[in-house]
Formats: sequence, C-alpha cells, structure tokens
Amino acid sequence: MESQPGQHMTIRLDVAPNPNGHDPKTHEQRIAQAAEILRAGGLVAFPTETVYGLGADATNAAAVEGIFTAKGRPHSDPLIVHISGVDNLPQVARDIPAMAYMLAQHFWPGPLTLVLPRAANIPPVVAAGGDTVGVRSPSHPIAQALLRAAGVPVAAPSANRFMGVSPTTAAHVLADLDGRIDAVLDGGSTSVGVESTVLDLTTSPPCILRPGGLTLEALQAVIPHVIAPSVSLDATDASAGQALRAPGQLNRHYAPATPLVVFDAEGARGAATVLRAAREAVGEGKRVGALATNDEAPALEAVGAQVARLGPSDDLAQVAQRLYAALRSLDDQPLNVIYAHTFGQVGMGLALWDRLRRAAGGVLQAADDKEAAQ
Repeated sequence: MESQPGQHMTIRLDVAPNPNGHDPKTHEQRIAQAAEILRAGGLVAFPTETVYGLGADATNAAAVEGIFTAKGRPHSDPLIVHISGVDNLPQVARDIPAMAYMLAQHFWPGPLTLVLPRAANIPPVVAAGGDTVGVRSPSHPIAQALLRAAGVPVAAPSANRFMGVSPTTAAHVLADLDGRIDAVLDGGSTSVGVESTVLDLTTSPPCILRPGGLTLEALQAVIPHVIAPSVSLDATDASAGQALRAPGQLNRHYAPATPLVVFDAEGARGAATVLRAAREAVGEGKRVGALATNDEAPALEAVGAQVARLGPSDDLAQVAQRLYAALRSLDDQPLNVIYAHTFGQVGMGLALWDRLRRAAGGVLQAADDKEAAQ
C-alpha cells in the first residue's frame, strides 16, 4: 500500500478518549486497521507523548521511502525507530551496551532516543546510510497499542512537512499531509509537546545530540558523565549532502512560514524586550504576533499584538506542551512577524531554547538591556 501523495484522502481514525464514553472494541478495530496499513507498506500518523509521528515499517525500505516522499525530507536526515519495549531492542540494534538497558529501565517508555549500532534488518535508508540508528519506546498508550498490533519496528519522524512546525494534534497532521499518507490515528493533543531527547551511546562519554522531553538534569542523575548538547549557533545543512547522525540537527527546523524573531533572554528581561519590539513594529503598521506566557500576554495585547498564550511562566513543561500549537495558530494568521523570547537552559528550558532557535532559522537576537530595563 505505497502512499501516492495527493491521490487519495487520508483516513482519520478517532481513538481519542470520549468524555461521553467510548467503545473499546471500536478503538481496537481502528488500531488494528492502522497496524494492517503499516504491515502492508503504508504510512500511518500516530500520537506519541512528544509529537505525532509519521510511521512506516522500519524493516521495509520501500515503505520508509514513502516517509521521505510524503514529508519532502532529504535522505541525509535520519529517522527514529519506535519499538514497544526494551525486549525488541535486538531487532533494531546490535552490540548493545549495558548502559542502553540501564537507561531503558529508567526512562522507557518515554521521550528518550538512544543512538546505537544499526542492526542488519534495518535498511540504511532509515539511518541516512549510516551505521547507527536512533531507537525509542514511546509512552503514549495509542503508540504502544499500535506497535504491539503491528508487530514490526516503526520508523517515524514528526508527521509534518519537512522543516515545518511539528504536529501535536491530528488536525495539524492533516493540515500538512492530508492526501499524502494513508491514515492518522487521532489521539487528541500530545502531552510533552517537543520531540524526544537524543542520546548517542556510540561515543564515550555519551553525548546529547538533541535536547528534548527528557531533561539533561534527569539524565545526569543516572549517568553524571553525559555530555551536554552544544549551544553553538553554527549551522548544519543537510542539503549539502552530509548525512546527519540524528534528526533535529538542521540550523532551520520546526519553523513557521511567518518570520520569527527570538530574543535570547528569559523572564522579565525577555518579556520587556519582546514588548518593546512588538510596540515598535505595530507602530510601523506591521501585523504582529507574539508567543507569551500568561502574565506577559495582557501588555502585548494592549499594544495591538496577536498573542498565543503558552501558560504560566513558572511551568516550562506546559510552555513546551503548547509551543508548537501556539506557533501554528499564529502562523495561520496574516502576520508580518512573530516575536518570542527564550526560557533559559535549565530543565525544559534547554529544549525550548533549541526549538525556538531553530524555528528562528538558527539566529537568536540579543536583548537590549537598556531598553528592556525601561
């Protein structure tokens, strides 16, 4: 069932909890239908705790090729393989170190991807032709049910067009990929909201290649010698042909079509800088959007900015959960520019820093301390 972009409508299979009650048998049937599509070589989008993934049978090279076609993704950008649990790890990786099993015991199922030597039955196209593969076990119950029903490891990047804002609802998936994939399992909004943390276990000491839903601090509590991700602003360009070791390494990624300006300043300093920029842009006749915490929103709305609220400023988990939906909501409006600021690099702040920087094309603006203090 090879997907032909634009030639058919995508099936939407609703498996989200129904507040008025739901039929478990119907849900099982829909998951079984999606699993059959995967086994037949088709493409199925499904919710994980992080974002919606676009899945294909990871052992079927032709099916995996369909992911790259549907997303418009270059083959130099590798995919993450999803399995139901640690018992399936030998199906996708070889020469598995004891540390992998130890980390899986602590953090799986959950938002941690381990980079390991690739097993022979995982085709090179999954791994950008490389000898390693990223593997994780998602905690979302629908993802788990689909993996068990399919009975195959599932390669799955985010279910959106390449370089765009990742999807956290089925509606986001359909906005990007309707007619380009076979089905989407609608499980409601995702809970983490940013992609998994990617940890390379083929290096010593282990190195974080992408910060994500599992914090650096949580990893350090188990493996204190882990290397933190670089905060360098150097660009990485997959279009140059160099294969990447993990997804999420591009200088521009997770990006809206509307220009996004991100100031590298947290708290009151960041809020004041965004407010100043928004006020000036509105004064110039621009249509302005802003990503803001709940306490920052009223002042921005008062100067005429369209605001997408991210939640309380002291709850970065909620800010992360809302980030992509907020970006999409602003990008759907006729805006000239969107302003935002970072949230530090502690806890979930590090993943937010990474996503906002890449969404802004790899460029963070410095806060003007003199103006921000006014």
